[in-house]
Amino acid sequence: MEHISWTERARTNAARFGPLAAGIDPHLPDLPAVFDDGPDWILRYTDFLLSTIIGSVGFVKFQAAYFEACGLAGMEALSRGMKRARAAGIGVVLDAKRGDIDATSAAYAHAYLVPQSAGGSGDFEADCMTVNPLMGPDTLEPFVEAARRHGKGVLILCRTSNPGAAWLQDRMSGNRAISDRVADLIRSIAETMTDEEGLSPVGAVIGATAASEARRLRELLPNSIILAPGMGAQGGDVATIRALRGGHEGDLIVPVSRGLLRVGDRSMSRDDYGQLLLDRIAHFHPMAAGEDETAAAG
Repeated sequence: MEHISWTERARTNAARFGPLAAGIDPHLPDLPAVFDDGPDWILRYTDFLLSTIIGSVGFVKFQAAYFEACGLAGMEALSRGMKRARAAGIGVVLDAKRGDIDATSAAYAHAYLVPQSAGGSGDFEADCMTVNPLMGPDTLEPFVEAARRHGKGVLILCRTSNPGAAWLQDRMSGNRAISDRVADLIRSIAETMTDEEGLSPVGAVIGATAASEARRLRELLPNSIILAPGMGAQGGDVATIRALRGGHEGDLIVPVSRGLLRVGDRSMSRDDYGQLLLDRIAHFHPMAAGEDETAAAG
């Protein structure tokens, strides 16, 4: 498999497919009942999903929790899915939100960001992963170092899309919001490792629901890739997506998960579900690019 850096993958795939990322959150009650065919359903579902969407999106975001919840079958599905997506040239974001003391963070970084050729297992290698900065800058260092050494990406939680985010992230610390202080930290790291075109592999997670914060945080992060969850089921809006777009190709990735995968009618056939996925991808593509005035209903 050709090795290119995360920033180059983001730039190339965004230019070809746009910023939409298919969020892969396999939750059986939300899916057609045809996939409910034994404890290893998640293996078959993930394979079906990738077979359907390869060639239609440039990015996928695997939510680790849903795979972990399915035990060994889930972890096998995650490993196989990540390998298949990367082999197809799709940019793979692992949404794991790891963050711990430096030694533990080093183990997480080794698990997800170190290629097999450099001593990693290769089982769960991602192009990029999400991390949690709550325990402080020292807990980020192993992820940043792995990104620097191996051409990977790190997306640091900054202002998230969940309803309770404001409880901490919008609190004032001195005369600055905590999310602004996190953005300052991200910028201080990002500026030390931009590529030739000015894009950094160290970026931020800023929700498409953070309407009042989006433009300010983007201005604080001019060189970073922003992952902007919240379109679809969480009600993120296109104006916020526009505000989060920066000046570099590939500096915005917009994942849609439940709005893409979930169905109301579980009796839907496999073929009809596959067509629904493609129709929804076509529907969300212009929204992720900020070209539509209304966000989709999740």
